[in-house]
Amino acid sequence: MPTIIVWFQNDLRLLDHPALYHAAQDGEVLPVFILSSEYQSLPPHRLWWLQQSLRTLQKQIKAIGGRLIIKEGTTPETLYELAHTIQAQAIYYHVRYEPDAQTQQDELHHLFSQSRITLRGFEANLLFPPTSIRNKKNEPFKIFTPFWKALRSIPVPKPLPKPDSIQWSNETITNDMPKINTDDIDLHKYWTPGEPMAIKQWQNFLHHGLSDYLTYRTMPAIDVTSKLSPHLAWGEISPRFLWHDAQETVEASGNINHDSVEAFLRQLAWRDFAYHQLVEYPHITTQPLQSKYQAFPYQKIQPQLFTDWKQGKTGYPLVDAGMRQLAETGWMHNRVRMVAGSFLVKHLLFHWLEGVYWFQENSIDHDIALNTLGWQWVAGTGFDATPYFRIFNPIRQAERFDPDATYIKKWVPELSQLPAKYTYAPQQAPDDVLQQANITLGDDYPYPMVDHKEARERALTAYQFMKDESLS
Repeated sequence: MPTIIVWFQNDLRLLDHPALYHAAQDGEVLPVFILSSEYQSLPPHRLWWLQQSLRTLQKQIKAIGGRLIIKEGTTPETLYELAHTIQAQAIYYHVRYEPDAQTQQDELHHLFSQSRITLRGFEANLLFPPTSIRNKKNEPFKIFTPFWKALRSIPVPKPLPKPDSIQWSNETITNDMPKINTDDIDLHKYWTPGEPMAIKQWQNFLHHGLSDYLTYRTMPAIDVTSKLSPHLAWGEISPRFLWHDAQETVEASGNINHDSVEAFLRQLAWRDFAYHQLVEYPHITTQPLQSKYQAFPYQKIQPQLFTDWKQGKTGYPLVDAGMRQLAETGWMHNRVRMVAGSFLVKHLLFHWLEGVYWFQENSIDHDIALNTLGWQWVAGTGFDATPYFRIFNPIRQAERFDPDATYIKKWVPELSQLPAKYTYAPQQAPDDVLQQANITLGDDYPYPMVDHKEARERALTAYQFMKDESLS
């Protein structure tokens, strides 16, 4: 029987894994993960996740009679050497769309172009491959709503089951265990990486959170979001599986709010939209989608202000709560991401790329397409983005989406003794209220680093300057 290498990447699962499924039908399977510099240079939180997820996948494969081979090295060369050493017939893998990953895939195909070994790529981590959904002029969609309508009108491919049986290759290969030191990273109380927990998390959300998703998804203190983003980022669960399981569960039970399900499915479609935009407009990772924003007069980074934003010391409690949640857990509620991001770009006038890089370093669920498009959205620079002149008021946002200040008090505990109405803006609290709450502004909690009204006027002035420059 021919030996087929299944090259695992950001698809650390067994369910709906087309490369594994088809390899099991075509020959003896040798699952391989290449621990390349791409992975070894990851920020600590994501490196920790990868290590835990790989250990889980090793256990899963071992439980069904196989062995996950982990090799250190440069991906194309290491795969080439391994494939020729064991005389593999083919390498099956899942196509990736990140710029660096596409370059790597091109190098791989070039390296194997004169080889008898077949490379076969499968679609696996999106609902539909990029460029497959286009408008009537055969152009890419720039706005999400028509993209969503087009996607919703065609059937999403059904997920593949785990293979019924797999004939594993018995090749004797040295397994390079990851030389990763993540002992100082402890996120276990917040996360359990791996496919089993991804499925468990999904089932919990499906039966206990999805019905209320549309109503409460913007409320950071209420636990109705799926928290599947890091599992999706590492491919521990398939979006096609989520799509079909949600719909089938609704049809079978009838107890789940249909509008909530649609709202959740839109989030999966937004994920696809981000990748479609990344592939169509690869400059998105460093340049604004709307070219007029090249002229925007961003301010030079002021190190202390930037540090205070990163550490959750802006003097705006909702922003600070979000930044502290990110620092401790590697994750931030999406509504708060919008407010914290808007604050960086519009209150401080710092370039949105500074936010991209900070979230890239600190988000457990970092995904280049989603992170980039999210920041382009909040900065107003994307094709389908919040208008720049829409400037979130962090105080009003807190009052609206954290009405009891529960979220703020959890992540900014020095404000926990304040009445809710003053928690959103401690500087507005009377002196006696601050004394009763044991708060001295400037010591226990900072004054706002900028005044909202003044910051808003400055941002609008900068926006007008950009418009004038783009017309000149």
